[in-house]
Parts: sequence; structure tokens; C-alpha cells
Amino acid sequence: MGLRERKKQQTRALLADTAMGLFVERGFDRVTVVEVARAAGVSANTVFNYFPTKEDLFFDRQEEVTAHLATVVRQRPAGTSAVDAVRADLLAGLAAGEPTYGLSAEAAVFWRVVTESPALRARLLELGERSEAALAAVLAEESGAAPDDPLPRVLAGAVAGAHRAVLAEIRRGIVAGEPAESVRVRAEAAAGAAFGLLRTGLADYPAR
Repeated sequence: MGLRERKKQQTRALLADTAMGLFVERGFDRVTVVEVARAAGVSANTVFNYFPTKEDLFFDRQEEVTAHLATVVRQRPAGTSAVDAVRADLLAGLAAGEPTYGLSAEAAVFWRVVTESPALRARLLELGERSEAALAAVLAEESGAAPDDPLPRVLAGAVAGAHRAVLAEIRRGIVAGEPAESVRVRAEAAAGAAFGLLRTGLADYPAR
């Protein structure tokens, strides 16, 4: 990685970290981009060059998160169904404490900020829709579905919806102050059962 790219990454991280500190302290809706820029020692235009909206500052890993399910399915081993690939990835993430799952006591602060902000709750729903749409595109491509065939979109909704619901259960438990290990065990059981039921009907979809 070149020096210029490294400096851009450092600036991006500085802006996101500075913004998060302010959001946690005062609440997302009470902080302006100008205030974030001032605290980080840059201009507001610099902030917007890296993050087009204030919501982007908060969900600074959103592109990675929304592409994740589609990437898991696209890169799955031969002979593995989409459902099995997502299930295995989810369980592995739970076991490893994947940071984006929020499976830690520290994540409670992050999710409380989301809960208190209508703008962030709306963005969270949008991210879920984008993740589902990306997964649907992969399913359509691999199954050879016609553009007007709704099946890939419907099945993507089932798979992505189950994945999203498991993560929502994690958030609920963590925000309520439950021990992270207890939340993880319950989430693993729910994921195993839910994806086991989905697998009954989708074990061979899409065929590879």
C-alpha cells in the first residue's frame, strides 16, 4: 500500500472514530458534521469527501457488511448450498466473536445510539435491504433465473431475513445487559435451528 492510500485510510479512521466519540457522548441527532470536522481538525468538505452523509460516518463499514452475504454465497465451496454457506459463516462468526455482530458488552453503547436515532434506525433497515438485494443478484445469476423471476428475491429474503433476525437477537440481549456468552449460546442455537429448517427446502438451491 502506497503512502497516499495509507494516509487516506488513517484520515478515514480518524473521522469515523472522532464522530463515534461525539455520537456516543451526545447522541447521533445532536451532533453535526461541522462539529465532527472541528473536533478532527479538518474542514467539513474533507468529511464529506470521505463520508457523503452523517449516517455513513456512523456505519463506516457498511459496504463490507452489505456485500457480505453475497460474497459468502459466491465464494462457497462446490457442492455447498447457499443456505449451508450462510449458516456456516454465521456460526463461525459467532464462535470467533465477529466484531460486526456486536457480540460484546462494549457494543451495547453503539446499539443504544442506534435505538435513540430514527435516522440510524432507518439506515439500518436500508442496509438490510441492500444486503438482501446483493444476495438475490447472486442467486439469480447462479440459478439462471429470468430477470422477471421473483424466486431469487423471495429466497434471498428468507435467507437474509433469518440472518438479520439472529443478529437482532444478539443486539437485543447485549443492550439488555445480558452476558455476552449467554447471548452467543442462544444465538447459535437459534441460528442452527432456523437455518436447519430453511435447509430442508433449499438444500440444493441454487444448483452448482
